[in-house]
Amino acid sequence: MARADKVAAVAELTDRFKDSDSVVLTEYRGLSVTQLSLLRAALGENATFSVVKNTLTKIAVSEAGLDDQLASLLSGPSAIAFVGGDVVEAAKGLRDFSRDNPALVIKGGVLDGKALTPGEITQLADLEPRDVLLAKLAGAMTASMARAAAVFNALPTQVAQLAEALRAQRAEQGGAEAAAEAPSAPDAPDAPAEGGSES
Repeated sequence: MARADKVAAVAELTDRFKDSDSVVLTEYRGLSVTQLSLLRAALGENATFSVVKNTLTKIAVSEAGLDDQLASLLSGPSAIAFVGGDVVEAAKGLRDFSRDNPALVIKGGVLDGKALTPGEITQLADLEPRDVLLAKLAGAMTASMARAAAVFNALPTQVAQLAEALRAQRAEQGGAEAAAEAPSAPDAPDAPAEGGSES
């Protein structure tokens, strides 16, 4: 490869490292071209899978500022999954493909600048996709808002019922107090004794 071609390849790799949300390094020794095509399809629309030269990739990794996270993984035949967007689908594709094809070895990766071990990549694969998690979150928020709306709608009715109950109670107490405070009827005059008055 001519020097100009190497410089262009490093620049392209550097841009891909910088533009990707996550990167997963693998070893693909023993996989056929057909198997690599199947793997690319399994990664989903948000990922690309490229076989790379370690010498050029080490330079690109350094220029992208990912030396600490990835340089030690660049040994043996390397291929990289560059993921833009949700990493879960790509992680699932890699995990499932490696189960059926042990020649694919997940060596590690980077997600938002943080190094990932092969185990952490497998854990990511166990998560639900981002759109499913967002839908669940939206459903939970909608349910919470519906409960809050029901409470707020019930409050005026409950306040009105309480006010009516208090008014009725006061009216009842007021009637009882009025009856208690009313003057008692005057006593009737003593009736004359039977037989008339003494003469």
